[in-house]
Amino acid sequence: MSESSVAPAVVNLLLASLPTEEAERVFGCCERVDLAFGDILCEPDQPLLHVYFPLTGFVSRVTALAGHPALEMGLVGNEGMLGATLSLGVNGAPMRTVVQGAGLALKMTASQLRRELSCCPCLRQTLNRYLFVLLAQLAQIAACTHFHEIEPRLVCWLLMTHDRAHVDHFHLTHAFLADMLGVRRSGISIAAGALQQRGLIRYSRGEIRILDRQGLEAASCECYAALLQDYSQLFA
Repeated sequence: MSESSVAPAVVNLLLASLPTEEAERVFGCCERVDLAFGDILCEPDQPLLHVYFPLTGFVSRVTALAGHPALEMGLVGNEGMLGATLSLGVNGAPMRTVVQGAGLALKMTASQLRRELSCCPCLRQTLNRYLFVLLAQLAQIAACTHFHEIEPRLVCWLLMTHDRAHVDHFHLTHAFLADMLGVRRSGISIAAGALQQRGLIRYSRGEIRILDRQGLEAASCECYAALLQDYSQLFA
């Protein structure tokens, strides 16, 4: 994807929330890079070499147990970043982060971010608040995974993806969705088929198109609204 294909309105909301002087300092340390689907940006317990502020691309934070596929524990798009743990003095991430949606991001070295944190108090405060949101998100996702049925969970996940993709269509296979939600592929097939019958999505050979955003919001479990509320407090 070329830089010219990025809509002018797409910004990283964490950086956009900073005072102008601090935002300009951080922007000056960043380079714009392409995120390719499937790229692994960090591994658990490995030193962070770079941090990323997604623009049109988005990433999944996943965890795995021996003998099981990776389970998604959160999406990060232009509302957040990868590498916020550096604000706590922790030079690592607790989970693998893999690119789920190809697109653009702002990238800077971990050492550059440490320097900016030392002289940009609003940046440090913003990242600490963002870490609190991630903790709340982990708790919500854990409860959702345990208690909610596959269909409303799938809807919630599609809405979260739609928010970060900035387009109405994306490529997601049944197998990929099953792994991300920690369910059987047959369960995804049934749930996606039901959503398509109701005219909420169109799904063919891994290509998903959102047809009725409002209908999806009504069909989602309560977790989608809860996650939005967490982020609205961050940027209030």
